[in-house]
This record gives sequence, C-alpha cells and structure tokens, in this order.
Amino acid sequence: MATQNTPIKQYHQGYSQRFNRVLDHIDQHLDQSLDLSQLAAIAYFSPYHFHRMFASCMGETPGDYIRRRRLAVAAFLLSHHPQRSILEIALMVGFGSGEALARAFKSLFGHTPTAWRQGADQHWAEEVVAIRQRAWWQRNFDQVIRNLDQTKLQGIGEDVSSNSQPRKTTMHVTIEHIPQRRVAYIRQIGPYGPAIGALWRNTFEPWLQLNGLTTQTCYGLGHDDPSITPPEKCRYDACVEVPDDFVANGQASIMILPAGRYAVMRFKGTGRDIADAWRALFSEWLPSSGMQVQCDLGPCFERYDRRVERDEATGEFECDLCIPVRPN
Repeated sequence: MATQNTPIKQYHQGYSQRFNRVLDHIDQHLDQSLDLSQLAAIAYFSPYHFHRMFASCMGETPGDYIRRRRLAVAAFLLSHHPQRSILEIALMVGFGSGEALARAFKSLFGHTPTAWRQGADQHWAEEVVAIRQRAWWQRNFDQVIRNLDQTKLQGIGEDVSSNSQPRKTTMHVTIEHIPQRRVAYIRQIGPYGPAIGALWRNTFEPWLQLNGLTTQTCYGLGHDDPSITPPEKCRYDACVEVPDDFVANGQASIMILPAGRYAVMRFKGTGRDIADAWRALFSEWLPSSGMQVQCDLGPCFERYDRRVERDEATGEFECDLCIPVRPN
C-alpha cells in the first residue's frame, strides 16, 4: 500500500505498460460501464490477480480509483462548463442520475455540485497555490532535457509557494490545429515536485538517449488537479514524439495525442511564473474567448521544442501551453 505523499514505487516494477493501458482506458471511458473482468483483460490478468495487483500498485481498489476519477472530472466540468446541467455532467462521467452524482460528490469534496460550481473562483485560487507548490522544478527542466552533459539540477527544494512575487502574465493566444502525435511516455505516480524532476533527469533523459530520441519534441502531461487529488495519486507523463514504427520498451508506453483544435499560449519565464500562466489562460482568456475546453479530445499539455535553449543567466525557458478547445 502506498504511503502518504510517496510515489508509488511498485508501479514501474514490471507492470507499467499493463497498468498504463488500464488507466488510459478508464479515462477514455468514464461514461461507460467499467467492470473488473473487462479491465483485467486489458491488463492480461485474471480478475482476481488484477484486483490484487491493482490495489497493491495503485494504493486503492479499481472501484475506488474509478469513482475518484469520475468525481475529479465532474469537478472540472462543473467549474469550466457552466452551461452544462448537473444531470448532463453526471451522465458524462458515468453516474446514472444527478442525485447519484450529488451524493458521491458531497461525500468526497464536502460540497454539493451546485455549491462547487458557485465557488469556482475559490477553487482556482486553491489550484494556483497547488501548482506553485509543484512548479519549482520546472526552472531547471530545460537544462535537464536539452543539455545532455549537464544533468545536475540546481536549486532543488527551493520554495516558490510563498514570499515570491509572480510577474504579470502577458498572454498571446492563438488557435492552432495540432495534428495527431504518437508519443512514448514514462509515467510517474506520486506528488508533483522533486519526483518529476528526478523522472526527467534520472529516467526519461537516459531513456531518450538510449533510443536516439534526444532531438524530438517533448511534452509534459499532468493528468490530475493537485488541489483535489491526493499527492500520492497524481499522475504525470514525460512524453516524446516517436515514429509509427517505434516499439516502446522497458517502462515506456505508447499513446496518441489526438489531432484537434487547441488554444496555444507561448510561455517564457521560470517555474515561478508558469502556474500563473496556466491560471491566466484558464480563468482570464478562456471565459472571454468564445471557447470551452473540449474534454473528450484529450489532456492539456506543455509542449517543449528541444531546439530552444534555457537562459542560464535568468533561468527562463520557453514552451507552449496547449488546451483542447471548441466553440461555445
């Protein structure tokens, strides 16, 4: 069983590809029935063995995991899709009625769906604090994945969640059609922060070198909202574009980032600033844009062009913040 605030170490010990398939399938089918035998077949386990291994590796039963993911997605939809009814959101995440969603939602979050929706601004404030607490490592991200002969992170453990004055975010957002990308990824399950820096430095970067992928575009996908998801259960994928004939090996898995319309904001700054850039994109640009998040398209992500160098003097790096969108 995973301990509080500790990455799930067992996850990558032989079963990462199998469980990645299961977790990705769950996220893509939250509105459907997800029974144990179906998930076990995806992982190539018997139902009994799958249930036992899932609970051991993930720190919760398959049923508890699915319920938590459904409620987390419902919380996001309530905050960012005010035009959708509670019943509609309930059906989108696999609950049979608005009343069933309301009971489960209040049990987990302590608020009714209606109260949660009305307090969206407060949830944003909590989200920004949570992102800032995880974001310090990104100050060195560019150095980690671009300067192959300099893998030592500096400033590890620096606290940017307090006593720091984030600069005002300048937003230049474009709507871009991004083609389908086939990516290989290595997943970290555990608290955002130092463990993610270690994932890039100690695991993903050596894997990129071993597979001749050091010049390819990389992506960072944080799947979970750290203001509502327990730290030890947050999922982060370090990703890299790969050709169609590439076969994943070791801890890596393959997934498709789907083609679609994305709001893309060019970010330049340090880890101190990126949380505020995400906040501004969602809470300032999105409501006045005539767009809404297209939740069924795929996750939001950061896109890193490895040809762009990190500024050693200022600690600044550049990336694109990408949100799948559609017209309201």
